[in-house]
Amino acid sequence: MSVLFWAIAVVAFVIAEIATVQLVSIWFAAGAFVTLLLSYFYELSAFEQLGIFIISSSVFLLLSVPLIKKRRKKAAVATNAELDVGRHATVIEEINVDKGTGRVTLNGVNWSAVPEDENAIIPAGAIVIVTKVMGAKLRVRPE
Repeated sequence: MSVLFWAIAVVAFVIAEIATVQLVSIWFAAGAFVTLLLSYFYELSAFEQLGIFIISSSVFLLLSVPLIKKRRKKAAVATNAELDVGRHATVIEEINVDKGTGRVTLNGVNWSAVPEDENAIIPAGAIVIVTKVMGAKLRVRPE
C-alpha cells in the first residue's frame, strides 16, 4: 500500500461522510489520514499500515462516542397528544357509552370522546378535562 492509496482513501471517506451526513465514515477518514502520515514518514508493510488504520479509526470512534452521546441528549418535547392532556374541552354531543355517542371540541377541533367513568353521562355544553389521548379519541372527565 502506498501514500497515494491512503490519500485516495481519505478523500473517498470524506466524500462518503459529506454524502451521508450521519457520522458514518469520518472515523475512517481520520484513520486513513493518520495512516497516510505514518506511511509517508516510515517504511511500513501493508500489514502494518492496515493495523494502524484499524487501530487509529477505532480510537477516533471511541473518543467521539461520549461527545455524540452528550449532543444527543435533548429535553423531551411533548407531542400534541401530551400537550392536550389536562386541557378543557366543551362537549358538543352528549357523551354516553351505552348509546355510543360523545364528541367534544378542543382548540377548535372536534374529537370523539369517552368518559373516564364508563357509567357517566356528560350532557352537551358541559366543560370537561382531557385525561388521556387515545389516537383520535379523548378520555375526559367532568370539570
